Amino acid sequence: MTRITKARLIAATPLIALLAACGDNSETEEVIENVASLDVPAEIAQRQDNFEGIGDSFKVIREQLEGDAPDMAAIQEAAGDINTRLQRLPDLFPEGTSVEAGFDTEALATIWEDREGFDEAIQNAVAASEEMMAVAASGDPAAVGEQVGNLGLNGCKACHDKFRVDDD
Repeated sequence: MTRITKARLIAATPLIALLAACGDNSETEEVIENVASLDVPAEIAQRQDNFEGIGDSFKVIREQLEGDAPDMAAIQEAAGDINTRLQRLPDLFPEGTSVEAGFDTEALATIWEDREGFDEAIQNAVAASEEMMAVAASGDPAAVGEQVGNLGLNGCKACHDKFRVDDD
């Protein structure tokens, strides 16, 4: 299977429109069927959006911690969002949605080869995010900063090192 990108799907749209404008024929139907077969599974789009949301919440926390008077309510909300999004992850990785399967993703097939290890890594991240929520509720910015580091190292990085394409 070829690697599928949004750019390829977007590039194919004018061709489909042109063929459709030329009349109803078998060539148009064949092109439409071929482009439809390139669709990215919904779970890939959902998990990418989910990870972007996690990144956005980390950004909120980081920005608050960099300020002179961190808004602990904003930090608590962002910590809760991270926790909720991490809990969604197991459902967003159906088998066969890896980069090796030809999809525009950074998920490695190792996820399904070691599903138990992957699920454990997610649970470790969820546990670290629950601790971050508790620390955020304490109102101690220094403790939040420390827990953000813990979540990043023992949650995010631990999973990325084994189950995600190395983007270095």
